[in-house]
Amino acid sequence: MIKAYVLLTLEVDKAEKVIKEIKKKIKNVIEAEEVTGPYDAIVSVKADNLRRLAKEIIPSIYKIDGVIDTTTAIVIE
Repeated sequence: MIKAYVLLTLEVDKAEKVIKEIKKKIKNVIEAEEVTGPYDAIVSVKADNLRRLAKEIIPSIYKIDGVIDTTTAIVIE
């Protein structure tokens, strides 16, 4: 099992809408929260493997209206 943090850059005033959509549409989400700082939101996700994370989960986040960019940090234990 892989865990990662996806740091989101969002369109202005869309954070609440984007977070609701992410929680609703993406089953692998552990947590999604609006934050302050250089990113607008942080999403914690889990995946069976790296391929699933890179080919399915991250692209599905990009498809949500309001998402401009993502940065993914994979947890290394």
